[in-house]
Amino acid sequence: MKTAVIGVGHLGQHHARLYSIMKGVELVGVSDTDEKTGRQIAAKYGTRFWANPDDLIGKVDAVNIATPTIYHYPSVKKFLENGVHALVEKPITADPAQAQAMVDIADSKNVILQVGHVERFNGAVIGAREYINNPRYIEVIRISPYPKRSLDIGVVMDLMIHDIDIILSFVKSDVVKIDSTATAVLSKNEDIANCRITFENGCVASVTASRISYKAERKIRIFEEDRYISLDYGKQKVTVYRKKKDKVESIKDIELKRPRIKKTEPLAEELQDFIRCVREGRSPQVSGRHGLNALKLVLRILGNIKNTPAPALISG
Repeated sequence: MKTAVIGVGHLGQHHARLYSIMKGVELVGVSDTDEKTGRQIAAKYGTRFWANPDDLIGKVDAVNIATPTIYHYPSVKKFLENGVHALVEKPITADPAQAQAMVDIADSKNVILQVGHVERFNGAVIGAREYINNPRYIEVIRISPYPKRSLDIGVVMDLMIHDIDIILSFVKSDVVKIDSTATAVLSKNEDIANCRITFENGCVASVTASRISYKAERKIRIFEEDRYISLDYGKQKVTVYRKKKDKVESIKDIELKRPRIKKTEPLAEELQDFIRCVREGRSPQVSGRHGLNALKLVLRILGNIKNTPAPALISG
């Protein structure tokens, strides 16, 4: 399988690293607008630097796009139109119309379009799925120290979108209501945000994302009628609490289980899934449509934030 990586900055360099050691995969080359960085990564992983990514068309079977979001659409579109399978980093684009066009092109050309929502491949998420039946309430906390990158977008599009995709994969129901709030603290965009999402089936999700914390924490808690599942993305750990009988009279009536989780490098699992999909001609776990749905909900959240007035102060 011949592959290439377009954009080898913070994330893309790891795509190149993994492809350079993946069995049955040949990293034909990398491309980046920063020629110095591109050549350094190419030399590091024993491949060729391509100044013009279009020159890779006809030379690769699949391509990974890890450029800034504004370049996703034109780059992905060109490769898809030429029959090249594509994995594009999240968000799929910033424009739903462009994302829909990408999905349509992939369908018409019968090629794979996968979106890099990497938390889907986290060992804890994979391990927790067998215990999740019918979520009634979901609580998500994703906080991290102030970054050196992605400050051109806010925390909702940069971080919260990961959890939005996970929630949509857990809850198979339409969203009927969104209540959101956010504020910019250290940058021009929102640095901390919270949203409450109500689904048609009655499930409610409370999602908090912040990039102004001294520590990193990525956790999700799922509550159902007879159980509570706690999931730690960072430690890749899952804890399940379940009722032993209908009437709980004491803590002894609650079963605690810590499933054995296969810890993984989520990005490696994501890339391997992409390659398998290309080889076997099957649909990816995170398709273009999944990426589009996550984008649409995130844009609804941002629209709700923009249109939510600050609460009035009460004097006295």
